[in-house]
Amino acid sequence: MSEPKRFKVQSEIAGEKESSLRRYQDLIIGSRSIWDLFLYEFVQLFASWVPGALGLVLRKKLYPLLLGSCGSGVVFGRDVVLRHPKKIRIGSGVIIDDGVLLDAKGGDTSGIELDDEVFIGRGSILSCKGGTIHLGKRSNVGFHSEIFSSNRVVVGADVMIAAYVYILGGGTYGIDRTDIPMNQQYDFEGKGGVVIGDDVWLAAHVVVFDGVTVGDGSVIGASAVVNRNVTPRSVSVGIPARAVSER
Repeated sequence: MSEPKRFKVQSEIAGEKESSLRRYQDLIIGSRSIWDLFLYEFVQLFASWVPGALGLVLRKKLYPLLLGSCGSGVVFGRDVVLRHPKKIRIGSGVIIDDGVLLDAKGGDTSGIELDDEVFIGRGSILSCKGGTIHLGKRSNVGFHSEIFSSNRVVVGADVMIAAYVYILGGGTYGIDRTDIPMNQQYDFEGKGGVVIGDDVWLAAHVVVFDGVTVGDGSVIGASAVVNRNVTPRSVSVGIPARAVSER
């Protein structure tokens, strides 16, 4: 049987020769600096969980210290989790609701960028495994949605992503070989990621697969599965999604 495939971060933290502290720093903080570790733990202990207005004020002051960059007027809800925060860049007027996970771990080129006035709804996950995620101005991610990238996900401006939407940018598991488990047939690069144009509406429970471009001004109906490109200003529904009208 061939050697199991792993994400870069898995390889970094799996070695038995590394201490538990080093593995924790590699997985969560993305740095082996003692200062970065202290600052991260300080913010988690004294700000991340605090309820009410006091918590909002503490996080507004302390969370930007962890990030790669952070604009003015950013609101961080309770229990927002940041992983590899130095690779997260946030514009002005962004709102990140309670329980959101922003996970930028992976290679040096991975990262998350949120432009001005983006909203991330409660319980949503933006997760990189060596990929990038970029959300354009005034885009809105609904509750409990997930954007995953092992390659790239680019979301335009004024995009509405409803609750329970899943966007997969990058690799998937292969099923062709039976001599090795499927979880060792991962294609990291996949089909090149996902591009979603400006002024797009993805309704609740939509799934967007890797390799898809969703054109400007298009609408994807609830529970649709998008596995091919969507033409601009079209309305698509179904599994798989098909255009049924034009705007």
